[in-house]
Amino acid sequence: MEFLKRLCEADGISGREGAVRRIIRDEMTGMVDDITVDAMGSIICLKKGAPAAARKKKQPARKVMLSGHIDEIGFIVNHVEDDGWIRILPIGGWDPRNLLSQRVMVHTVSGKSIRGVIGTQPIHILPKEKAGAKLEIQDLFIDLGLPGKKVKKLVQMGDWVTMDRGFVEVGDCYVSKAFDDRVGAYVIFEALKAARSHEADIYAVGTVQEEVGLRGASTAAFGIDPDIAVAVDITLACDIPGAAAQKRITSLGEGVAIKIMDASLICNPGLVEFFTSLAKKNRIKHQMEILPRGGTDAGAMQRARTGCPAITISIPTRYGHSPVEMIHKSDLKAAVRLLTRFIETAHTGNFMPE
Repeated sequence: MEFLKRLCEADGISGREGAVRRIIRDEMTGMVDDITVDAMGSIICLKKGAPAAARKKKQPARKVMLSGHIDEIGFIVNHVEDDGWIRILPIGGWDPRNLLSQRVMVHTVSGKSIRGVIGTQPIHILPKEKAGAKLEIQDLFIDLGLPGKKVKKLVQMGDWVTMDRGFVEVGDCYVSKAFDDRVGAYVIFEALKAARSHEADIYAVGTVQEEVGLRGASTAAFGIDPDIAVAVDITLACDIPGAAAQKRITSLGEGVAIKIMDASLICNPGLVEFFTSLAKKNRIKHQMEILPRGGTDAGAMQRARTGCPAITISIPTRYGHSPVEMIHKSDLKAAVRLLTRFIETAHTGNFMPE
């Protein structure tokens, strides 16, 4: 799990993914045929397929794009008050309830990272009309524990902020910031390493700026022009108190999730059946998923150029978009196994509409 730990503990909000790219480059150098970074910042690892009958007929190998985004949600500094309080704007979707009293790291233009905490007015001094009001991010500030003049010298508009949380084991699970979606990237690169052989050309891509609109996947897919696109991302596991059965989406420990649809795409039916059959044939624990809100890179890859068959496989995750995202160890293993089997068989099957 050292690779996953390094990925998750690296800091990289949308548009600032450099540290994560370096980890992937170090891990995959020598294991793939080519590593490139496109103009948006997505890292593309190409592992060419083994010679096959199609090559002998001078037919191009099938191109398969696997996408796991490497950006995490965070904040950007938009104002530093004279007293040193740092005001922030969200990068990606945050529930303000998850932010009270959290530790953060402020990453400055000088390259220095400074620890701080998120503060707000205590309930003891709030007016009664505000005590029960909905919390907004504009009500929050970052406190560095330093004098205002020093803060203004260190921090400026445009500096960025991440959560100060590490990767830990909790029972049968792992807990960390940034599982969304460093765990998806981990699954892709681990499956690529584990595949015994494959005939398709596999483009394993750590995409950028997914959390602000699937941007990196759009440009990477345009450049690759894949025949098949597979996103690997987290999905909601709402198997918690108060969630009705029909709203659970997935459950921890019940296996990798094969997506049917979400708000960004309707998965290719042929690919849904192909992945389901692979899971059953290889006795890989799995569950089916429909996510009513939210989307993944597959929604962008599906529409690149003239389009391609696309699907998402998901790692069930409790407490998504929080500093304590939780995944189950067995679901993670199931995801790697399923994607490995797909890589090995991706040259088969016809997923074009009839």
